[in-house]
Amino acid sequence: MKAYTINSYSKTEKLKVVEISTPEPKADEVLVEIYATSINQLDNKIKNGEFKLLLPYSLPLVLGHDVAGVVVKIGSEVTRFKIGDKVFARPADFRIGTFAEYIAMNERDVALKPKNISMEEAASIPLVALTVWQAFVEKAKLKKGQRVFIQAGSGGVGTIAIQLAKHLEATVATTTSAANADLVKKLGADLVIDYKTQDFEIILSQYDLVLNSQDEKTLSKSLKILSRGGKVISISGPPDPAFAKESGLSWFIKLAIYFLSRKTINQAKKLGVDYSFLFMKANGKHLAEIGKLIDQGIITPVLDTVFPFEELNQAMDYVDSGRAKGKVVVKIK
Repeated sequence: MKAYTINSYSKTEKLKVVEISTPEPKADEVLVEIYATSINQLDNKIKNGEFKLLLPYSLPLVLGHDVAGVVVKIGSEVTRFKIGDKVFARPADFRIGTFAEYIAMNERDVALKPKNISMEEAASIPLVALTVWQAFVEKAKLKKGQRVFIQAGSGGVGTIAIQLAKHLEATVATTTSAANADLVKKLGADLVIDYKTQDFEIILSQYDLVLNSQDEKTLSKSLKILSRGGKVISISGPPDPAFAKESGLSWFIKLAIYFLSRKTINQAKKLGVDYSFLFMKANGKHLAEIGKLIDQGIITPVLDTVFPFEELNQAMDYVDSGRAKGKVVVKIK
């Protein structure tokens, strides 16, 4: 099968198309023929070497964290899926590889594709929607009437986060450019802040939750807009000691994470708020719940561009530019 691989960590080197063996599913795995995948910032960060300490992959590596396709083979112990099922998934860490024509995944990481969307739309959903679900539902337990600030509302995570927060009956503030204000309002944002001309930390106060996806400076400002007891959940770092412990990292990495996060955690404590880092995990059950919301029309995928498989490197560059509205998808079949 064809696949895009990296042989070394590099900011400049392009992914290379190679012929590799089609994977054979293990007893608890399904083999999926990939119809579409999508590009995430995580793919670029792994390619650039930014995550090599947290995610020590062996090289060469096939990147890709989102998949929509059809089950073409099942392992002997698989009970939830059959050949011919249309599915979507975010493969587990160290089992990624959706920039290819096939992938084998544990059935627990897979869900049936929502019936009312295309393969390309389905491929845009898993990583970003699981991130938001695990932040709002699992971690923050966001409740009706609470106020949440979602940074970069027109991005891949932001477009889904606004919709899920509104479904949970929260009040939503978000940042975006003036050009994308109508988009985020249509998705449900109650208050839209133009990050180019306005300072959110002046406009917002007494918020219950912040979903942080930006840099350290923005994170520091975000801590200050919370009411006492409020929470910042960051998907862009810094990682915190709880994450290091849960991930079973080495003592050296745990120590490094302690020092990296100490400033933010101390600031949060002084303000009487909570800081935590989220690195989402593959979860087919969560994805099935998200799929129900899509089937009901509560969550709608937002696609910027669909690239052909031959232009995957161009798709990576486009995502890295930060200009995308919603998700960038690559059509494989």
